[in-house]
Amino acid sequence: MRVAVTGATGFVGGCVADFLARRGHDVLTLGRRPVSELRARFPNYVQWDVRSGPIDVPGIEGVVHCAAHVGQWGPERVYRAVNVEGTRYVLETFRRAARFVHISTGSVYATDQPRVNVPEDARVGEPFLTAYARTKAEAEQVLAADGRPVVILRPHAVYGPGDTTLLPRVLAARRLGVFPLPGNGRNRISVTFVLNLAQAVQLALEGACSSGVFNIADEEEPAIDDMLRTMLRRHGVGDRLLHVPRVAARSLAAVNETVWRLARISGEPRLTRYAVASLAEPFTLDLTRARTQLGYAPRWTFRDAPLG
Repeated sequence: MRVAVTGATGFVGGCVADFLARRGHDVLTLGRRPVSELRARFPNYVQWDVRSGPIDVPGIEGVVHCAAHVGQWGPERVYRAVNVEGTRYVLETFRRAARFVHISTGSVYATDQPRVNVPEDARVGEPFLTAYARTKAEAEQVLAADGRPVVILRPHAVYGPGDTTLLPRVLAARRLGVFPLPGNGRNRISVTFVLNLAQAVQLALEGACSSGVFNIADEEEPAIDDMLRTMLRRHGVGDRLLHVPRVAARSLAAVNETVWRLARISGEPRLTRYAVASLAEPFTLDLTRARTQLGYAPRWTFRDAPLG
């Protein structure tokens, strides 16, 4: 199948493009960076910033839309330009493609409902803790309103080789060899190894199911304390954690956010309410629908996933 992958110069898009190419697909990669700035070669690369409007790309049979503005801080207009309007332009560009796979996020689920074994029909919408979550939910609405068959995948906390978010933030947060962890560390969360996600993409492109929404995560739902200690040890650094009471951490995060806004400090605050919630509260996804309808069977966990 001739497949276009948007956001191919990013973490998820790059891994998905490489995974599909190794499995025999004819992959067209698209990304906003010019060729001169690429750190590695991409097959059939086309420079395209999805914010700039639709382009002409004929002969595409399948699309994997990975392009997104990812983060937990920053102006909402920036997130909306890429995640919402960019999705409209991707839809228009690949109107004739038979398969369309959209990479969304588990963060679209409303935060004021039970967050254990969350099914796909749980409520999506406010309250959100980030502009990223809000605009990814809006992107799903754009896809639903369009009416074409789309497979939407909702991973959570994607990690793996090339990760620029999860592990780098953990390593950067270690002060004096200790990682300050909000909460008691016993809360369980769903995380998604990037090649498990790539496998789900392959199933969505090749399988009988051409539409639907699917949670995607690893098989194991680890306690955050165990996961962080294991990941730190596997990367050859100390696994000392300092547990900080959740209420204290959340209060500090609220102060941090207020200071950053009032002082108009560039970059993300060192601690946000989203980060506290992600580290201190349970959040697990129900994978039943992905297993039964896509044939999804995640192979790796944080204990044995390749490091590079």
